[in-house]
Amino acid sequence: MSKLVVEVVDAYDLMPKDDQGSSSPFVEIEFDGQRQRTQTKHKDLNPSWHESLVFDISQPGDLEYKTIDVTVYNDRKGNHGHHRNFLGRVKISGASVPSSESGSSVQHYPLDKRGLFSNIKGEIALKLYQVCDELPREQVQRAVPASVVAENEETGRFQESQFNETPFQEINGGRFQESQFQETPFQEINNVNNFYEEIKVDEKKKKKKKKEPEVRTFHSIGKEPEVRTFHSVGTGTGGPPPAPPPMKEKPPAVEIRADFAKAAAPAASVMHMQMPRQNPDYLLVETRPPVAARLRYRGGDKTLTTYDLVEQMHYLYVNVVKAKDLPVMDMSGSLDPYVEVKLGNYKGQTKHLEKNQNPVWHQIFAFSKERVQSNLLEVVVKDKDFGKDDFVGKIVFDVMEIPLRVPPDSPLAPQWYRLADKKGDKVKGEIMLAVWMGTQADESFPEAWHSDAHNISHSNLANTRSKVYFSPKLYYLRVHVMEAQDLVPHDKGRLPDPYVKVVLGNQIRPTKVIQRTIHPVWDDQLMFVASEPFEDYIIISVDDRIGPGKDEILGRAMIPVREVPQRLETGKPPDPRWFNLLKPSKAEEEGEKKKEKFSSKILLRIFLEAGYHVLDESTHFSSDLQPSSKFLRKQSIGILELGILSAKNLQPMKMKDGKLTDAYCVAKYGNKWVRTRTLLDTLSPRWNEQYTWEVHDPCTVITIGVFDNSHTNGSKDDARDQRIGKVRVRLSTLEIDRVYTHYYPLLVLTPGGLKKNGELQLALRFTCTAWVNMVAQYGRPLLPKMHYVQPIPVMNIDWLRHQAMQIVAARLQRAEPPLRQEVVEYMLDVDYHMWSLRRSKANFNRIMSLLSGVTAICKWFNDICYWRNPITTCLTKTSPTYGCSAFTSGSYTPR
Repeated sequence: MSKLVVEVVDAYDLMPKDDQGSSSPFVEIEFDGQRQRTQTKHKDLNPSWHESLVFDISQPGDLEYKTIDVTVYNDRKGNHGHHRNFLGRVKISGASVPSSESGSSVQHYPLDKRGLFSNIKGEIALKLYQVCDELPREQVQRAVPASVVAENEETGRFQESQFNETPFQEINGGRFQESQFQETPFQEINNVNNFYEEIKVDEKKKKKKKKEPEVRTFHSIGKEPEVRTFHSVGTGTGGPPPAPPPMKEKPPAVEIRADFAKAAAPAASVMHMQMPRQNPDYLLVETRPPVAARLRYRGGDKTLTTYDLVEQMHYLYVNVVKAKDLPVMDMSGSLDPYVEVKLGNYKGQTKHLEKNQNPVWHQIFAFSKERVQSNLLEVVVKDKDFGKDDFVGKIVFDVMEIPLRVPPDSPLAPQWYRLADKKGDKVKGEIMLAVWMGTQADESFPEAWHSDAHNISHSNLANTRSKVYFSPKLYYLRVHVMEAQDLVPHDKGRLPDPYVKVVLGNQIRPTKVIQRTIHPVWDDQLMFVASEPFEDYIIISVDDRIGPGKDEILGRAMIPVREVPQRLETGKPPDPRWFNLLKPSKAEEEGEKKKEKFSSKILLRIFLEAGYHVLDESTHFSSDLQPSSKFLRKQSIGILELGILSAKNLQPMKMKDGKLTDAYCVAKYGNKWVRTRTLLDTLSPRWNEQYTWEVHDPCTVITIGVFDNSHTNGSKDDARDQRIGKVRVRLSTLEIDRVYTHYYPLLVLTPGGLKKNGELQLALRFTCTAWVNMVAQYGRPLLPKMHYVQPIPVMNIDWLRHQAMQIVAARLQRAEPPLRQEVVEYMLDVDYHMWSLRRSKANFNRIMSLLSGVTAICKWFNDICYWRNPITTCLTKTSPTYGCSAFTSGSYTPR
């Protein structure tokens, strides 16, 4: 029978439960109806057990469908366990248990809460693995001292050192190299049988062995895990029996996700309801990066608190400010100076300024300390020339003597340095520099030239820098077209077929066409998306439908958006107004010189709906649900911190150019977008950048996307950045003040199926700053009140969302450096509204599962009517008359 071994190693930072500020913890594990526990560690918040608990696996094929419950308790009354406090628990899926001890490792599991008001903290270290076809219990007792067996008889557990003392040593001693087994198989089989003869002698003293075929399994260590099985029939010790074909053992997984509850601890039970046979490449993998929030400042380094969700990276910063009194190098008496900063094999240059002996650069260079290959930093001033550039002077710094600057210290003040020649003698000219050692928390980090981008020109350097963007503030604009008066058609002999066309920027919406009248009444409400600042005009045009595809303008009015009033809540909208319709031909010719005595008029009610939230994202993955008006917005309830650490196994996107991938990340939450710096030509980038957002609603989603930069080598502006993948995390699945560090798979749905383009390592933490406001949010509807009092039709919502996405993409495209349109559209799911066969199948399955109960009732009733189960029919049909009619109607034929 296969066994499940759970090795309880230790725990860390448990919650104190007694009056002395300590706890006496023990661990209780339940699996498949079996329950065992460890010893109690008295007065220890960081206990260490190193105990192995062994469980029987009744059906090895069903292990992946089962759950291992690990609970930590505080023993209040000694070692009895009847009076105990809850200290935390972990639920582990059986699918994550390796099939052998060699494929397992110690995993750290953060302790989860039992309920909403549980007050727990800390983590527990466990090691889980399977043991296939374990030796009988009598053989284990032979290896373990009798006192130990008697002591642990009730709980069935063994100490790790006792459990591994003899039985597994003997099995390992019986393992053979594959080549040796092939050379002398029968000799080794005899050795194995002799080994079992010794064991059987001791067994005969206790009880008579049952004469049944027995299967014993031995492992041989070779290039691959292999299991060879030998059968010994009865208790005979004759010649070696023929060996059956070798049995293949399931290879251990290379990467094992520690716990399904890591990504969404409160929804651990939901995660176990998913499909059990998931592709392991698509699961989350918990990591233990050396970030300050994980280390809990054990080393006492308080400087790590600035960026505590990312690994601290040190950089050598050089701020080249300006120079003065530089000597003339050309025969013409001019100087085109520039500065070259060299550190080992890395070299950065400033722009060259023509004919300037007192240049000003204000450029910052950042060299990664991990890649420093020299102890000397050289700052060389050169003169740009057609051939070889002339040497003007230089300054040399010893890297070991450069000072360290730690934020929030003020920036380092630059100083004047005298230039020296190649021999070290002073020459004419001075240069102002500031040189210091810092981290990525330095305010100069985003604007600096990085050694990772050493082959990027100054014109393309801006496309590789990290930036923060903000979406424009959006409003819904409602135009109520009511009626018009005294329309004058161009053809005096016919009545017009008028309709109104409203234009706002690139948005055009028409009304219905009214048949043959000069006083039409439309009563149509049209909605648009407007953005701050209100610089656009609303163009109201009344057209006459003369024929198919042929219209004539009867009049036009232009209204500035900044003059449109706002409606905050469900109160009375503003009163309608009459607007004059001017003929565009006369307006263009005469302008304001000649005012017409008569003009057609149109009655409009126009106002900005500030009580709605303008949806620019999918409602399923929205990151902001606040209304447009700042007066209606709720206070923030917390802070979301995101650390973009690294990525691995990215797909090469520039194989045609002889390069790999120039990757950068974009994260979007609310109206704030962040973009990391671009790391060139690598499939395993390390960004280690941290960002912060205010949270107003926990039922929101943060989106992180990974892209390949196509503008690092002077590409055209129409080149598109390629998408690699994106990750979404719902804030309601995060526990308060808990740090989540995982590798998230970057999955892309292609026509050929789901494809994995790599893994993104993130660190997340949600901190609640207003508990009362947060609890109150769960009693409010998701969207603002106006969405439920006066709901917008679904068709209008889709059209308006598309227009909102176009406005956001166009605005961010104009930033410097631009956040390109293809990036914004991918982050906002611009094609989410398109029809999808996969989504249709999923919706059909949801509908069928919803109606499964009704279908089951109908089937049950039909079985009763047709006597599928006579007993159920008799119990249901209690009326004698109904029963007789059933027999006489021929519905039932007795056998």
